[in-house]
Amino acid sequence: MKAVIQRVIRAAVRVDGVTIGEIGRGYLVLLGVADGDGREEADRILRKMVNLRIFPDEAGKINLSLGDVDGQLLIVSQFTLCADTSRGNRPSFVYAAPPEKANEMYEYFIAKARECVPVVQTGSFGADMKVELVNDGPFTIILE
Repeated sequence: MKAVIQRVIRAAVRVDGVTIGEIGRGYLVLLGVADGDGREEADRILRKMVNLRIFPDEAGKINLSLGDVDGQLLIVSQFTLCADTSRGNRPSFVYAAPPEKANEMYEYFIAKARECVPVVQTGSFGADMKVELVNDGPFTIILE
């Protein structure tokens, strides 16, 4: 499992021109589920993500967590994070979880996130989405 976490001022996701998820200050999370990933990986990444101290405090030091700033989450599935580009120029997705398993893990991740973060918005699994964000920093972290 791989999560790309972008600290944002705001972010939104649209499907067919309709906004289906939108947040203010917080994280845009792009989540890729690899074949073999389970709840343990999801729990570990979620725990690490919500406890990351990557927001500035009053002194400007990167010292505050998502909860400390009442941050929000926008979680978007992105199987392309599991791409294998080691051979040739066309990515292979053989390491990505099959769609049914990936969606199950994506929904599990969202449910667990909602247990610890008050505002959680999502994309639409498998849809052609347009993601818009204002990256704060920019500040981007990759968790695996």
